[in-house]
Amino acid sequence: MTTLASLYPAHLETLMKRAKDALSLHKLDSYVIHSGQDLGVFLDDMHYPFKANPHFKHWVPVTDVTNSYIIVDGSSKPTLVYYQPVDFWHKVYELQDDYWTSFFDIKLIAKKEDIAQYLPTSLNNVAYVGAHQDYAASLGFSQINPTSFLHYLHYYRAYKTPYEQECMRLSNAKAVIGHQAAKNTFLASGSEFDIQQAYLAATGHTANETPYGNIVALNENASILHYTALEKETPFEHRSFLIDAGANFHGYASDITRTYAFENNEFAALIARMDNLMLAAVEKLQADTSYVDLHIQTHFEVAKVLSEFNFITVAPESAVESGVVSAFFPHGLGHHLGLQTHDVGGFMADDTGTHVASPTEHPFLRTSRPVEAGMVFTIEPGLYFIDSLLQQAKNDGFGDQINWTNVDLFKPFGGIRIEDNIIVHPQGNENMTRDHGLD
Repeated sequence: MTTLASLYPAHLETLMKRAKDALSLHKLDSYVIHSGQDLGVFLDDMHYPFKANPHFKHWVPVTDVTNSYIIVDGSSKPTLVYYQPVDFWHKVYELQDDYWTSFFDIKLIAKKEDIAQYLPTSLNNVAYVGAHQDYAASLGFSQINPTSFLHYLHYYRAYKTPYEQECMRLSNAKAVIGHQAAKNTFLASGSEFDIQQAYLAATGHTANETPYGNIVALNENASILHYTALEKETPFEHRSFLIDAGANFHGYASDITRTYAFENNEFAALIARMDNLMLAAVEKLQADTSYVDLHIQTHFEVAKVLSEFNFITVAPESAVESGVVSAFFPHGLGHHLGLQTHDVGGFMADDTGTHVASPTEHPFLRTSRPVEAGMVFTIEPGLYFIDSLLQQAKNDGFGDQINWTNVDLFKPFGGIRIEDNIIVHPQGNENMTRDHGLD
């Protein structure tokens, strides 16, 4: 934790400056960040897994404590009101001294209602930032998640401090260990469930602690973009394996995807070609470039792969023009990454929240924002054999542009996605995923 301890003070200073500027601009005295509350299951005494407010995690590496608050005015030492109940039913997370705790005025509360004694006397010019709007109103807040205030905070969250970047390196390091264990379990003919358990054991995560539900897909299941079924039975034949899985470190996500062939065959060659395509896109991800343009360029590169492997009967340019390539590569090239897997700020032109939509031809692209130093992105091109999209291309009159014989041969493999996590620096970029040894 030595590196984190040295980086955290500057991180907090950056957050304090952003807070001060945001409060001044929006004529607010302070704001209160709520970690969140347990959400009960309907007609049950169970609760859904707790997920902390990302704004809360931005300030402190605390991800599992409910009913806690950070009070910020941008000038004074921020106050952390930490919930530490007397409870013999559940685990109580006692606050321990750490590299970051001395930067907060810490107050402990045993009951969630005790927050009232630490709130400002007047809440007229105090914003509440959190998920529980009715509860905030009951405490006396009238400015609850003010839109323009949140736009300002979200815009600047796209710029990751060196502390945040280090957390994401450590998150990648953890996920890489999981991916290596998952690959070995696949090659040992494990089931999807076996692979998932191997991944979780290697990362030290429970399923609820991963930043998103892992995608562990064997064979044709890899054609389902967000497949999370986890079949427990081992398939009759292992042909292919796609895993999209990340890890958490201090609330920061990694988001990594790999695809493997069980045998050294034509599908393995297609994976290798897509890996080269992905790495070429990473090289082009540079400060002061357009992510939208990079997506469009990569779209054309995928069309070239479709031509090389005889999946289309027309030139790459024609496949792009007709939209047939989108039947094989239907999603965006990537997204911002940080406190959330699909991090905020991707469609903002400025700190007032001016929205810039993705191009009409590419509606699933998750960012339209220019690439700048300090941002962190995923790069994740894909090539899939999805029945519904291929059928739609045929229905739209472009069936003659597809080599159905070859496509049918590859459908049992499902598809390919390869995804790395990239920090953009003023000069060049940093591939955290490859740097931690995942090929």
